[in-house]
Amino acid sequence: MIDIHCHILPGMDDGSADMKESLNMARKAVEAGITHLFATPHHLNEKYVNVKSNIIDRAVRLNESLQEANIPLTIHLGQEVRIHRDIFTSLEKEEILTLDDNGTYILLELPSGKVPTYTLEVIYELLLKGITPIIVHPERNKELIANHKLLFELVQEGALTQITSGSIIGNFGKSIQSFSKKIIKHNLAHFIATDAHNIGSRGFTLQQAYETITKTYGIQRTYYFKENAEQLLNDQSPTIEKPLPFKKKILGIF
Repeated sequence: MIDIHCHILPGMDDGSADMKESLNMARKAVEAGITHLFATPHHLNEKYVNVKSNIIDRAVRLNESLQEANIPLTIHLGQEVRIHRDIFTSLEKEEILTLDDNGTYILLELPSGKVPTYTLEVIYELLLKGITPIIVHPERNKELIANHKLLFELVQEGALTQITSGSIIGNFGKSIQSFSKKIIKHNLAHFIATDAHNIGSRGFTLQQAYETITKTYGIQRTYYFKENAEQLLNDQSPTIEKPLPFKKKILGIF
């Protein structure tokens, strides 16, 4: 399996603290059936600053350590970028790291409590530059929970989304689990990833999420998410199903 969102790089954010912990996380990822993992440390989330060059250096060292430890996991480049007005200046300064440094996909994080007024504009401008934003864990955003229609508009604009595996299996509570299922049902989800930070409360639950998706929506939907991750790994365009609008605005009711 392929995990496109994980905080495994040592000493960069609130994920792994050091190389020892990174190797332990890698072992758990392999036990969970993961073979390829995008390391995506936080960047500009009001706490951490991790520019492209630093991430690349740390990822190279981690891959070397994995080989030395005979752990069959390949680390790929990535970054979880908090949306900000100066994101295009950051791109020009070579501070932003697209997935595998291919210049085509970027993990874009929204603040947990709101959707900035300039979000649609940023999505539009990124797409003009040939970069498709993948909005991470929209199911945990308070404004999107209160206004489902806004998520539909973001996807209609051209953004893709990634649901956290823990959200699907209920690790973040029933409301978030319910919204996650609504997102999937309305074809507004394109990837499932762990967003793993450790080997405990925020671990590698990708297989459990896929099992839940299979039981709820059938095996074809699980194949859809797995194949999209493979296409992303190969720098190919993922399959995009037509998003289905919500019939009515739902204010915090599930």
